[in-house]
Amino acid sequence: MKEFFPALHAAALFSGISDDELATLLSCLGARIDTFPKGSRLLRAGEAVEEVGLVLAGSALIMQEDIWGNRNILSKTGPGQTFADVFACAPGAVLNVSVEAESTMTVMFLHIRRVLSVCPSACSYHSRFIRNLLGELAEKNLRLNEKHMGQRTTRTKLMSYFSAEALRRGVYEFDIPFSRQQLADYLGVERSGLSVELGKMRDEGLLDFHKSHFLLKTPEADRPFPSAR
Repeated sequence: MKEFFPALHAAALFSGISDDELATLLSCLGARIDTFPKGSRLLRAGEAVEEVGLVLAGSALIMQEDIWGNRNILSKTGPGQTFADVFACAPGAVLNVSVEAESTMTVMFLHIRRVLSVCPSACSYHSRFIRNLLGELAEKNLRLNEKHMGQRTTRTKLMSYFSAEALRRGVYEFDIPFSRQQLADYLGVERSGLSVELGKMRDEGLLDFHKSHFLLKTPEADRPFPSAR
């Protein structure tokens, strides 16, 4: 398992934890590693979970689906990021989302009951891990509050999404983690309509893009980003 330590140290969940502490902590948390092929379901809606998943390699889509098969992408999870932690932390809760491998994945699972119980030695790094976990949950809650579904039109959803990304990153130019279809599923719009609206916004000088790379053009775009001043 030590071959994964570099990836674990890059994850916010293990911030401030040394190699020796990490080895002990992983044993305490009953860590196990599994691999999944592209397109496989790691978790399905309706299941109960007791483990947090930490992505070591690859990426997963967190999505909701209705009984007719329509899907809405809630987020994308890549290396160093977690999934199912919110549900695993709520005793008796069942998933209302599914987790699908966007690519071949390697995932570490950590048993949530051991995470939330302070170990007998009351080690400081276990407490640090719990603080890191709380930070992860808080960050996800903040991102959920950014959800752009309340906007009425495809354009306002796109503008809301791009504005939130720019504010979060502190720049006007960035890559997004979604393909066109995934972005449409994330925003809850038709792909064709999304592509048309992006073309109109480019023609109107609001933005420019190539594949998943976007440049927002605003009256402020030729100046330092406000948060960087």
